[in-house]
Amino acid sequence: MLVVCPHCATLNRVPENRLQDDPVCGQCGKALLPPEPVELTDATFDRFVAKSELPVLVDFWAPWCGPCKMMAPQFAQAAAELKGRAVLVKVNTDDNPQVSVRNRIRSIPTLALYRGGEEVKRQSGVMPARELQRWAGV
Repeated sequence: MLVVCPHCATLNRVPENRLQDDPVCGQCGKALLPPEPVELTDATFDRFVAKSELPVLVDFWAPWCGPCKMMAPQFAQAAAELKGRAVLVKVNTDDNPQVSVRNRIRSIPTLALYRGGEEVKRQSGVMPARELQRWAGV
């Protein structure tokens, strides 16, 4: 399975049965699947989402958004529980307007699930960690 390093964007091939074994990047040596959400930017979003063979669940948020602050610990909990089955990432819509515009983000928090680089689901609003896992279906 191809996994994009969240730190250096290198593509890494990891056997599917080893995804739970804390694989590290062959280039930079850092964790490929950290138990916390990964921050993506305008510069890193497209490659990360397009090249990852794992589902990518994106939380579009902003630091001034009250519901986003409520969502953050739920999203972090889901990231730890879905480790090895999906990659959970966050995109700050204030700092990364290009990604936000291209993905037609009109309200936050907005969750979007990508498989094979294509958006397959979208949901706006706060969601508890367990419901988020069920919604993602991974």
